[in-house]
Amino acid sequence: MSVSLFHQKFKSAVGMGPLQCQKRLRLTEARRLMLDEHRNVTEASVEVGYESLSQFIRDYRKMFGAAPKEDIRNMQRQLKK
Repeated sequence: MSVSLFHQKFKSAVGMGPLQCQKRLRLTEARRLMLDEHRNVTEASVEVGYESLSQFIRDYRKMFGAAPKEDIRNMQRQLKK
């Protein structure tokens, strides 16, 4: 199977391309690590495979609408209600 055909079939099955899917999985896991395992932003970003903290924060903000620390604080507040 060609790369382009794989991308086409993947997007058709999952609703997004493989790279977008990988990014979503990584960021969601980082969010879980920060919420459930109380990892800091740097630890979570490294654990999910980011080499650049600034890139991680940029991607995180784009996906979740807030910087990691702010997002985690907001989620913790919501969970306490």
